Amino acid sequence: MTTATPTRAPLQTAALPVKAKLAAAWASLMFLVIYIDYFHLYQPGEIDEIRGGRIFEFEISGALMSAFFVVIAIPALMILLSATLPARANRATNLIVAAVYIPVMVFNAAGMPPGYAVYYALTIGVEVAILAFILVSAAKWPRTSGLDVRQSA
Repeated sequence: MTTATPTRAPLQTAALPVKAKLAAAWASLMFLVIYIDYFHLYQPGEIDEIRGGRIFEFEISGALMSAFFVVIAIPALMILLSATLPARANRATNLIVAAVYIPVMVFNAAGMPPGYAVYYALTIGVEVAILAFILVSAAKWPRTSGLDVRQSA
């Protein structure tokens, strides 16, 4: 005797708006940047160097801290801007900022201590992959058919 097993319909993948994809990507990037900076403190001697007034090769100053703020504030603001800007401005802003941020992320390798190549390759690689996703998503932003909705009604 066999019993019928009820079949379930396959799960539907709802289309996610481009704005939501971009905002999620920038949020993911921000989480990574914050945690990567935090994990940087685990490297031997880093906290002592900061207590001594230096980060990488730079003397800690108001100007340096302001520059760090700008570097972090821009992708943080991109979460909001990606969710709220109109399509044309949104696309252009994402293309420009993501393209500019790829070298910013790669610059982190400049302070790489010996023995951390794999760590830096992984972290920078994931950051660049997210930025590439942003670039591709913005570049492939769907276009309208070109018909004026009022005329087709």
